[in-house]
Amino acid sequence: MTLFIDGDAFPNLLKPIVLRSIERLSLPTKVIANKKINIGSSGHIEYLIVEQGADEADNHIVELCSSGDLVITADIPLADRVIAKDAHAIDHRGELYTIDNIKQYLAMRNLMESIRESGEPTSGPKPFSSKDAHQFANQLHRFLTKYYG
Repeated sequence: MTLFIDGDAFPNLLKPIVLRSIERLSLPTKVIANKKINIGSSGHIEYLIVEQGADEADNHIVELCSSGDLVITADIPLADRVIAKDAHAIDHRGELYTIDNIKQYLAMRNLMESIRESGEPTSGPKPFSSKDAHQFANQLHRFLTKYYG
């Protein structure tokens, strides 16, 4: 299994959590973004910078990931694409996207996008908090124990 991190907008609070798991399990990891992102120093991490442009990093992640891999991303359309490849996806707040729930998340995302495009004000996501980081850490631990332990 390879861990892929969608580096665009990756919360700083999650970096030490992920780095500890990478080091503890010697987990092969690819951090992909369109700018320099630093999760930490590890021989198990490969940093890949892709060209600027909408979905360039996402396309690269989908191209490289395969069945059983894990992708950390807040991008629901990307999560949908990797699940279609029989890979796994966890968002920054600890939500494990699955074949059973991804279409519901995608439909809600698309509905909210339509509402915003129509000019209706929306509140957007709540600010990322230490509680979110804790939920993420718990989900990552459960996932790695189940699939990589």
